[in-house]
Amino acid sequence: MSAGYAWEVQTPEGGWGLDGVLRARAGVINGITNGIDQDEWDPATDPALGAAPYKNYSPTSLAGKAACKAALQAELGLEVNPAIPLIVWIGRLDHQKGPDLVLEAAPALAARGVQTVMLGSGSAELEGRMRSAEVAHPAHFRGWVGFSVPLAHRLTAGGDLLLMPSRFEPCGLNQLYAMRYGTLPVAHATGGLRDTVIDAGGAPGARDAKTGGFEPTPPNVGTGWTFSPPETVPMLRALDAALGVWRGDRPRWAAMQTAAMGQDLSWDRAAAAYEQVMRWAASDPPVRGG
Repeated sequence: MSAGYAWEVQTPEGGWGLDGVLRARAGVINGITNGIDQDEWDPATDPALGAAPYKNYSPTSLAGKAACKAALQAELGLEVNPAIPLIVWIGRLDHQKGPDLVLEAAPALAARGVQTVMLGSGSAELEGRMRSAEVAHPAHFRGWVGFSVPLAHRLTAGGDLLLMPSRFEPCGLNQLYAMRYGTLPVAHATGGLRDTVIDAGGAPGARDAKTGGFEPTPPNVGTGWTFSPPETVPMLRALDAALGVWRGDRPRWAAMQTAAMGQDLSWDRAAAAYEQVMRWAASDPPVRGG
């Protein structure tokens, strides 16, 4: 779990009855942000992007990302147009992950001229709503019911924005994959999402280098946008802020992509934090019963 989630579980809302026990041990509770396999998730070498019309790319050469977007639009039967923003959501169709919020927002996103793609499976009711949204908004929405690892990689590469409105998130991985690929996240400010997505508005989140949090990016750059509470209106407000930068300030957008892709998201960073916690644990006297 992340540092932010370690705090959240000590509250009545996040502790689910264990918050008192956890608060009593607050001094020895540490949150460590996840790492990712940066060899598997590397847009420069990703085999899912290696065959035309997809193209590998890197932070110093982002032309391939534009090719991936065009290829993804074509693959999904959407209008191939670089001027249309493409938003992706990837995950389990479960209340925790907030897919219902994306589906509630589908008409508003279509009205904004946005293309939205969802990939996932789970709740039969939500799977049905994905299919219905595609019928209702054929030019703006695609719902892929099921899961495909290669498609997840192509979505992560081809999207402009990743939408991640999880109601709670001990850490999260998709936002890390997205930042690695220069796809900027719009996420609910909870748990590990708050810790890892540096809000473009300047909110620093809850990073802590001692417990595996990320180093800040250059001032006022950010790596995405966050919102709260996990409801449709705040989510759309954050998306509008993101779209405003995407449409109106491309140098800033490029700077955010570079900042996001340049972070150390590896397990090496997380492993060093785990080693530190083990050293602390070895020096901490055991808790003895009364």
